[in-house]
Amino acid sequence: MTATTTAPTATAPSVRAPQGRPPSDRLRAWATRAPLLPALIFMIAVTQLPFVATLVISFFDWNALYPKARHFTGFANYTEVLTDADLRQSVWTTVLLTAAVVLASLVLGLALALLLDRRFRGRGIVRTLLIAPFLVVPVAAALLWKHVLYNPEYGLFNGLLHYLGGPQPDWISNTPLLAVEASLVWQWTPFMMLILLAGLQSRDQQQIEAAKVDGANDWQIFRHLTLPHLRRYLELGALLGSIYIVQNFDAVFTITSGGLGTANLPYTVYQSFYQAHENGLASAAGVLVVIGSIIIATFALRVVSSLFREEASRA
Repeated sequence: MTATTTAPTATAPSVRAPQGRPPSDRLRAWATRAPLLPALIFMIAVTQLPFVATLVISFFDWNALYPKARHFTGFANYTEVLTDADLRQSVWTTVLLTAAVVLASLVLGLALALLLDRRFRGRGIVRTLLIAPFLVVPVAAALLWKHVLYNPEYGLFNGLLHYLGGPQPDWISNTPLLAVEASLVWQWTPFMMLILLAGLQSRDQQQIEAAKVDGANDWQIFRHLTLPHLRRYLELGALLGSIYIVQNFDAVFTITSGGLGTANLPYTVYQSFYQAHENGLASAAGVLVVIGSIIIATFALRVVSSLFREEASRA
């Protein structure tokens, strides 16, 4: 009987799989993203490319009436924007307009939010009516205030004063900046109300009930529980409102046409570009508006992130 010996088989060296996802996964990921690519390309073409063009033009002395005389000036346009008396006045007007509208809208929005947080008959109808001003087209809202309310001859305000036997002032001529601020407060108060109402409805009701059992009155509950809880929502409303009101153009253009000391920075950009045809100077002012808006938006995003973290920690 012969013994058969089998030769040892050499084991093939183990081959390590290549790092990363296999090609099929990468193709699947690109197939998932593909429907979003047209929207991304469109957004870049509509928003980013014009901003890059504006940034480039801001470094040139470029008057549209003399296109062949344009030349590179560096930061001269930015220096003129920051040192010109009229432009500095428009910046100061923008700050005053934004601060007054945001503060007044927050106070009125908080009062209305506290009202709507209570249960009463017809609350849904009242809420809808209070939200309506925010849904009006900005130009239409400005025209409404200019002609229906402010007009010295047939306006509603002077009609009521005539009925009461009081004076009938020219609201736009006597108080131009206040006239613009009032129209913006009327339009932005519902926005603040919605944000603060969401904050009120996210309160811990058990904590409020415990405070009532301990003998706390409504003012003490509002001061020590409600206001600290609404701090983030107040900050969010102030930041978001500032972003939009800083860029407001419709009310100033429609009600006062930038006259009587109401020209804010967006209206000054419009004057420089469309009336003075100073493309470079207008572009520099526009870039500064965008930079200011980005700074405010950064703080707004941080507040939103902190709100999400707080809600996640409670859940």
